[in-house]
Amino acid sequence: MFTRLNFALQICNADLSRNAGIKVSMSDNQTKKEELNKDEIKNEMEKAQDEKKEAIDEKKEIAETKKEQPKKAHAVQDGIDIFDDSAEINFGEEKSGNAPEIKGESKKKAEKSDKKAQKGSKKKKKKKKEIKKTSTGRAYIQASYNNTIVALTDQNGNTLAVGSSGQLGFKGPKKSTPFAASVVVRDVINKVKEYGLQYVSVYVKGVGSGRESAIRALNANGLNILAIKDITPMPHNGCRRKKPRRV
Repeated sequence: MFTRLNFALQICNADLSRNAGIKVSMSDNQTKKEELNKDEIKNEMEKAQDEKKEAIDEKKEIAETKKEQPKKAHAVQDGIDIFDDSAEINFGEEKSGNAPEIKGESKKKAEKSDKKAQKGSKKKKKKKKEIKKTSTGRAYIQASYNNTIVALTDQNGNTLAVGSSGQLGFKGPKKSTPFAASVVVRDVINKVKEYGLQYVSVYVKGVGSGRESAIRALNANGLNILAIKDITPMPHNGCRRKKPRRV
């Protein structure tokens, strides 16, 4: 019995010693891992600090280079400020009274602005019409029951001046009166004085009350009448005439 118990105790002791060895080995591994983690964190912190220092140094270098670089060329032309890195200005001539010379792209901009200013200053001059003087011409009188129209032309039929009683401000039944016709002729002759018209052949159309007074007004206002022709259209038994009004 004792031998069996001793054997069992020995087996138990052996198991306990094995378990203790395993636990010790596990704890050693954990301590090693923790030490490794601490070393990695330290290395990362040192790297971050180094990067910050490098960034600060780069900024300082950039600031120093900017201070050392020459200032941008600044010139004024025609009230326009021109900034250009490639421009070079010679300020030595300012003392002598001459403006500084500008080179580069700024010169092209200044030339464009000058051209625009010159175009704006030059206004297009309208050509005056050449007046061809004609001593002889034609006078067309259209006298209807409602209005009197007078037109003066040259020998080829190109109109020189036109006028009507309605254009001069006559309204209603006053437009067809002989007085209105004489006023129209006077107005048209005043328009034609530039052309030097003296002799006229008259063509009358219509059966209005202003036809005779218009012809007399032509002669009274300084035009010499060469011929008078009636060109009133007459039907040769064409359309049936309108039924007369019952009054």
